[in-house]
Formats: sequence, C-alpha cells, structure tokens
Amino acid sequence: MTFTDLPLPAELIAALAKQQISDPTPIQIAAIPVLIAGQDAYLKAETGTGKTLAYLLPLFARIDPAQAATQVVIVAPTHELAIQIHRQSCELAQNAGLAIRSVLLIGGTATDRQIDKLKAKPHVVVGSPGRIVELIERGKLKTPHIRSIVIDEADRLLHDESLHWIQKIVGAAPPARQLIFASATIDSQSRQVLETLSPNAARLSPGAAKVNENIEHLYVVCEDRDKPDVLRKLLHAYEVPRSIVFVHRNDVAEEVAVKLAHHKLVVADLNAELTKMDRKQAMDGIRNGAIRIMIASDLAARGLNIPGITHVFNLDVPTMSKAYLHRVGRTARAGAKGTAVSLVTEIEARLVRRYEQELGISMQCIRVRDGRIMAAGPDSIWNPR
Repeated sequence: MTFTDLPLPAELIAALAKQQISDPTPIQIAAIPVLIAGQDAYLKAETGTGKTLAYLLPLFARIDPAQAATQVVIVAPTHELAIQIHRQSCELAQNAGLAIRSVLLIGGTATDRQIDKLKAKPHVVVGSPGRIVELIERGKLKTPHIRSIVIDEADRLLHDESLHWIQKIVGAAPPARQLIFASATIDSQSRQVLETLSPNAARLSPGAAKVNENIEHLYVVCEDRDKPDVLRKLLHAYEVPRSIVFVHRNDVAEEVAVKLAHHKLVVADLNAELTKMDRKQAMDGIRNGAIRIMIASDLAARGLNIPGITHVFNLDVPTMSKAYLHRVGRTARAGAKGTAVSLVTEIEARLVRRYEQELGISMQCIRVRDGRIMAAGPDSIWNPR
C-alpha cells in the first residue's frame, strides 16, 4: 500500500514525496481513515513507527485554512517533543503548499511573545499542558473552534498534575471535539482515564511487535563503579557515530560526561536542570553530527526523535520493562538497524530475564577484549582493568 491508497488530499501526498516518504507504516494505514472521519482514537504502536504523521496527516486534511481560528491542539509531555511536533507540522504545511499556521507554546520562553503569535490565530497549537492551560485561562488561546485535541505520549500525560491540565484543555473545547491519544505503551490507570475521557475511542494497534525487531539487544555484566570505564571502552569499540546513554540522575549524567570528555569523546549532557538554551545547543549538536554521544535521563529524552541514533546504552538500567522499551525505541527508527547495550551488575542481571520474558526479546551477553566486542557466557563478569 502507498499513501495514494489512503483518503488523503493530493497536496499532502506530494508533501510526503518531497520528504522522501512513500510507504505508510502499519499505524498510519490503520489511523488515517479513522481520524480523517473525525472519530476519537487511541494510537498504540512502538516508537519510531510514524505515530506523529499518523495523526498529523488526517488532521491537516480536516483543517480549513480559510478559517482564521485554532482548530487543532497537540499536547506533549516535554518541550523537546513539542518542538519536534511543531517542526514537523511546519514542514508538512510548507511542503504541501498549505496556508496552515502552527504555533509552539511551551514554558521557559517569553509568554508575551507567544501571546503575540496567538493574535495571528494559528490553525495548530503545539505545546506543554501547563502553558496551554495558562493561555486558555488568560483568554489568549481561543477554544470555540477547536476540532481535534491530540494527547501525545498519553501514558505520561494521563497522570497526576498533567491529567488535571489535560482535563482542563478538553473541558475548554467544544463537546463535539475529536480526541486522539498516542503512545507506545499504556498502564491500567491511563487506560481507565482514557476510557472516561473517550469511551468510544477506536483502539488502533496494528499488531506490531512490542519491541522493534530491528534492534539488537546486548548486555555487559560489570561492577557498578566500573560502568563509566566499561561504557568508554564500548563506545571506542563500536566507533559509535551517534548514540544516547541513559542514566537515572542528573548528577550521574554530569559526572559521566566529564569522564568521557577527558578521553576525547565528544559528548553532551542533556539533563532536566539545564537551561533551555543549553538543551537546544545539545540537541542541535547531536542532530548536525557535531556531538556523537548524548547522556540523558528518561525524563530528558522522552519522545525524542533524533535521526541516525545507532546505539542506545543503559548505564543505569530501568527496573520496568516499559521504561526499557521507551529507551531502546530511540534507535532503529524508520526501518534502520540499531543496537541497545545495557550495563548491569550481577544483582541487576535479573532485569535481563524480566525484559526477555515481558517483552519477548533475546539479550546476548557480551564483553570487550582488545578493543573488540565479543560474545560472553550468560554468567561472565568482565573486569575492565
């Protein structure tokens, strides 16, 4: 199937051709006809399968450019993800030759400037839930003509304070608005909230594997204190062109970044305590190839789509399989191959079995010797000294 087989305007199909996108993914095939008909839906698919385009394309097909009013609101849990969606929206409109305007509304930037942009009555608003609610309550973001609301990374936004904001956004829109939820995974609490907000939402999960089959899953057993040194040896052995290293805490990210930089590795530390400008410089650096290695927490990297990530390293391994799924989804996107390597202690090795059982994957134990990656027995411990 190609996009010409789906109910999309010729302008959008031409825009995709300019972006060298010709074949729709399973989630796009499932979602586009449902969403273009205006139905509520929950899009569940693994990371890197094109969920953003799966909802942007039908929403663009439904927008009336002649109506100077906000018709679509897209909510994202992190600034980086909101920026990515906004960029994709602008690129799609430009390539399609459509007079559809998009505005980004996130915290950490001047509110007055965003209010000025809203005066132009954009068709699409993309942003963080707190800032969107603030501008709605101040009467600056007009809601009477909203046709569709997208909750991206729904499993993250349907909890705690974020849920309170989502409820306010949904409540401010007309009752007939369309609700779209998108995520790679969903827990029982989020599912209950989703069913309350939209009991008749179509469940669209096109039978994809839980984890991208193009990802190779590996692990190294070592002492916790040796992990930074093991990571350095792995990075040199793989000659990684572009990678993300996951840690739990900001102070660990800073410490590891310093150690790797000492060994002449070009690295950026993307943590939640950085200023917006520092985070932007880090993102720009890894996107343009100036930076090879990004160190990030789950919160900092949630929803990021960085083209060309070949390797994901778990310096601190997550206890939940869902978190592992989100992390490794940063690689092997759009049909490419990728490698995920977890550094585990003897005690943490039990998590390997959990991932295998709950995600249906196979993980191979490896070690580094003389600068080369080698297979190791399941109980091997490699001393990097």
